This record gives sequence, C-alpha cells and structure tokens, in this order.
Amino acid sequence: MTNPLLQEWNTPFGTPPFHLIETIHFKPAVEEAIKSAANEIKIITDNNELPDFENTIASLDRAGETLGKITSLLFNLNSADTNKPLQKVAQEVSPLLTRFSNDITLNEKLFARIKIVSESKGTSEFTVEQKILLERKFRNFILGGADLKVEARKRFRAISEELATLSLKFEENVLEETNLFELHITDREDLAGLPESLIETASKEAEIRKKTGWVFTLHFPSYVPFMQYSDRRHLREKMLKAYSSRAFRGNEFDNRQNARKIANLRLEIARMLGFKTFAEMILGDRMADTPEKVENFLEQLFQASKPAASRDFEHIRSFAESQGHTGALERWDWAFYFEKLKKKLYDIDDEILKPYFSLEKVETAVLGLATTLYGIRFIRNNTIPVYHPEVKTFEVYDHDNSFLSILYIDYHPRPGKNGGAWMTSYRDQKNENGNDVRPLISIVANFTRPSETRPSLLSFNELTTLLHEFGHSLHGMLTKCTYEGLSGTNVARDFVELPSQFMENFAFEKEWLDTWATHYLTDEKIPVEIINKIKEASTFNEGYACLRQLSFGFLDMAWHTIINPVDINISDFESVAMAKTELFPSIEGLNMSASFGHIFGGGYAAGYYGYKWAEVLDADAFSYFTETGIFNKETAASFRKNILEKGGTDKPKDLYVRFRGKEPSIDALLKRSGLI
Repeated sequence: MTNPLLQEWNTPFGTPPFHLIETIHFKPAVEEAIKSAANEIKIITDNNELPDFENTIASLDRAGETLGKITSLLFNLNSADTNKPLQKVAQEVSPLLTRFSNDITLNEKLFARIKIVSESKGTSEFTVEQKILLERKFRNFILGGADLKVEARKRFRAISEELATLSLKFEENVLEETNLFELHITDREDLAGLPESLIETASKEAEIRKKTGWVFTLHFPSYVPFMQYSDRRHLREKMLKAYSSRAFRGNEFDNRQNARKIANLRLEIARMLGFKTFAEMILGDRMADTPEKVENFLEQLFQASKPAASRDFEHIRSFAESQGHTGALERWDWAFYFEKLKKKLYDIDDEILKPYFSLEKVETAVLGLATTLYGIRFIRNNTIPVYHPEVKTFEVYDHDNSFLSILYIDYHPRPGKNGGAWMTSYRDQKNENGNDVRPLISIVANFTRPSETRPSLLSFNELTTLLHEFGHSLHGMLTKCTYEGLSGTNVARDFVELPSQFMENFAFEKEWLDTWATHYLTDEKIPVEIINKIKEASTFNEGYACLRQLSFGFLDMAWHTIINPVDINISDFESVAMAKTELFPSIEGLNMSASFGHIFGGGYAAGYYGYKWAEVLDADAFSYFTETGIFNKETAASFRKNILEKGGTDKPKDLYVRFRGKEPSIDALLKRSGLI
C-alpha cells in the first residue's frame, strides 16, 4: 500500500495532501517514521567526532522531521475533525510516541554528548540563539529522566506513557459529553427572550437531528447566547448544570479519576527528578520561574480585583432584585442579568453589535489589520488540499513579495471538533542550509454559523477570539529563526499569550472599527455612539471577570503544587482551591476540574496563570501603541522585529525590553481593567 504520509508531498507549497490521507495510513506511517528518526539519532550517537553544537544539538533539532509532520497532522485532525476510528488510532499511537521520546531522552550516549556541549558553553562561541537551544535541549533531557538510575527509568517510562494516554482520554471524554447533551424545546413559549438569530439556528439544528421544534447544545455559539437571553430560568439552570458537569456524571466518560491520576503521576515524576512539586519542575524556564512567583502574582491580582469583583456581584444582585428576582443569585442567573444591566447602562449588547460583525467583513478587517501594521498580504488559494470543505486557505506574502506562510482558517463548530478556539501548525519555520522553510499555520474556532436568512454574525467575544488566535498565527507566520525548536510560538508558556492578547486590544479602538464595521443589511457604518459604548463597557464587570480567571489559575496551581498524592474526591479538592474566589452558592454535581482541558489535556499545566501574566505584558505593550499611534509603522516594526520574529531565540524579558525600552508594569493592566 502506498502511504501518502511517507511520500513527498507534491502539493502547493508542500502542504499536507488531505485529499489522499485516510485514517488507516497514520499508524503504519508513525511506526515507519519512528524507525527513520531512530536511525537519525543513531547517526548522532555513533559520530566519532568530538561533540559540538552542529553535530549534536542542531542535528538533534533536525531529527525526526517526517515523524513530526505526521504526528502534527494526526493530533491536529484529532482536535479539529475527529471520529471514533481516528481517536482509536491516536490512542494506539500515543504510547508509541511517548516510548520513542523516552528512548531519546534516556539515551545515555546522546545525553553524554549533550553534556559535553553544555560544559563547553564557557569556551565556545555560541550565538544567543544557540545558547538558548542548548539550554532548552539540556533541560528537556533532565526533565526526560536522563539523569535517573536504571530502575527509576523503567518507572519513568511507564508513567509518561500512561500520562500521554490519560490526557488524550480526558479530552475525548469532554468532547463526548459536550456532544451528548441537547436541550430539545417543543413549546415556542420556552423561547422567550431569545434572539431570532439563535432561534433560527436552533430550528436548523433540530431539523438536522430530525426533530420538531428547536435544539440547543453546549457548543459556545448555542450555549452562550442561551444563557445570556433566555427568560426561562429553569432552562438556564438545566443548560448550566449540563455544561458544568461535563465528564463528572459517573458514566463511562467520567474524568474524576483521570484528573486525579494525572495530577498524582505528574507529582511522582517531579519527585523522581528531584523537585518538590510538578509546578516547581515545569516553571524553571518561564518568566515566572518558581511557584512562589506565580502565587505572589496571582495573589497580587486577587487583592486588586476582589473588592471590584464583590462590587460587581452586588451590582448584578441588586439589579436582579429590581427586576423581580427573589432568593439567591445563582450561577445560571449571572450572564442573564449581566446582559440586561449592561444593556441598561450602556444601551449595548451582542444583538446590537452582531449586525456590524459579519464574518466576511471581520475576516477582511483582521487580515487587513496585519497588512496595515506589518505590510503583509493574504491571497486566497482554493487549490490547497483541506481536511474539511469549510476550511479556507491563504497564501501569505511579506511587503517585499517574499513568501511567508500558508494560513488555514476553520471557523464553525462540528460534532468532531473540540470546543473553543486555537492556533496550531502543520509545519514550523526553520532555516536549513540557508533555505528558509516557511510555516503552515492553522486557526480553528467554533463561531456562529450562517443561517438561511443571515450570514455568520459574530458576537463581540467571537471578534476578540479571532483577533486572539490571529495574534498567535502572526507569531507563527512572521518568525525568522534558524532552529525549528525555537521558532514561532515555541516560547515560554507565560510569554506565548502576549502576541495573541495584544491583538484583542484593537477590538475596542474606534480608529480600527471605523475602517470596516458596517451593517450587513444597510451597509451603514457602525455609529460612533456604539463604538464609544464598546469602550465604556469594556471595564464593566471586569473585577468579576478577573476574579474568575484567577480562580482557574489558583485551581491549576493547587493541582500542581501538591506534595502528596491527592486521595480525596476532586470536588472537595477543588472547593478548597477556589474557596477565596467563590461568590456564588456551591452546587452539588458541578465541577471545573473534570473538564479543565487546558491543564489535564492541553499544555497549560502549572501555566494557566500565563493568561493573566500576558495581560500585564499586552496592556503595557498596547499602551505604547496608543502613545505613538495604534497604526504607527515604527512601533509596529519594533513589535514585529523584537517579538513576533524572534520566537524563543532570547529570554522573553530581554525581547520585551528591547521592544518597549523598559520592563513591563502591572499598572497598565490595572488601569485598563478599571481596577485603579
């Protein structure tokens, strides 16, 4: 059988031949690519020359290119367009990959060569980029068990393989639970308060499922507006409880044991490697490089936001009472009364904004923003193979017409797609023998679909989400590095969110909205009063929003600063971890940890604080843009040169200071958030 994953890809720009790839191709391709990569490692270890940067570190960075491109395809598809057979392959392949990864980091001859190169740092003339790559490789080997004794290595292998399988299963369970639930309404009176656009979408969903009436789901374009606008409190309660109890219902998709196992196994690995906690182990190469620094940072923001959060909560509670609400304000009441109060105070809500944010215009505006700032341009290309007909592809060129990247964008929810939005890559940038290999970048989202009567109209949150993921994609597309391991978004976890969160700021700027936001029916320009209200409302409820984000950060750190295995149920553990941020009455049967994919399925373990950390950076960075002009070419060029192009080739703090001229201050964030 000819396997397209192992052939040269004769496609435009060497893009993946999705039209030729079938699920059955993946496992044999991975097995073959592992053999090839193992031979590449053997060439490095069998080299009789004295170990140096080129024949050891750079060669190691280049090893396994074929394996890398196959696995990026497999796991990206498993997130964006999966099915049962593909999930089965991912589960089968994951232990093989972990085993091979262990074979590398536990390879004594290879580690001995890396140590020799590392010890020569003081006498060899390395570039800053080479020093960073060397430090990262050395650290990865240490964290990969390279210094462990023989018996400990066996246990290390077993744990790491189990963790890889558990994390995949965790994500699969959340997806299953999200897809399983539906709120089926047959009485039109139960649609009270809901916008017509949502009702139309729910009618279409019911039709797809061969049911009468309307169907609402836990996917964000359905769930969020339902919680914001439904007048039926008992239905809001049903929706929230379904969403907040995903993978926590005692069925075959329950994650409570998986979460606890993952945390305990991570602790065991950390202890084996000489660390007190997993957080201490993982934070060593971050900007906030100790658990104490992270906890102090979270506490500092907590002290600043708690009074504002309590004030916000009281405002919503008293407003709800004025609207006839009796009894305690519950979680399923929050979004509903929040939207009503915001509408009253600012005469603005998503239904007013959506007509000005048609997806087609938003896309043009967001891509055009990159043209304005950095001079790059996007050309639609319909000949590039895609994994689903809805995926759009663009060629990306620099101001001098040099090729930069291919950009894939996949906008709408499907049963086979994980929730949320993310940026990923099918190929990272590198410079190989003078040849600049350009990246293949993808944005995946779950935005509101078009209906039979209207185009896809985005909520304001969907607009900022697209800007956020586009910021990540710029980081991936504009990078100019030598080594793949340092290019694009291969940076410290608490630095990676700077480019993405920085881009969100433009959504609040009149100077940008004024250039493109027009009504999808009348083509009327978005009124200046509405733009002003967007800005005015930007700090509304920000105290509560900050506290909520901090609660996730505290929960993440609680799971990853344990010094003994967790043997209590995860609800009790979670209650203690989040207690000081809690404003609502507790509800039996709800749990965040069981569906907290960022830390148990993704790469944010002991790193969720990074979103708030990066907010400090992005607020400070954007304040520089507002001082010099948000479209200022020189400021944008500096941001591109010192942040977007550099990847992980220098210390994040040094990169930031080169751009900003000073270290970041928390004051800009506190001011922007209305906390001071």
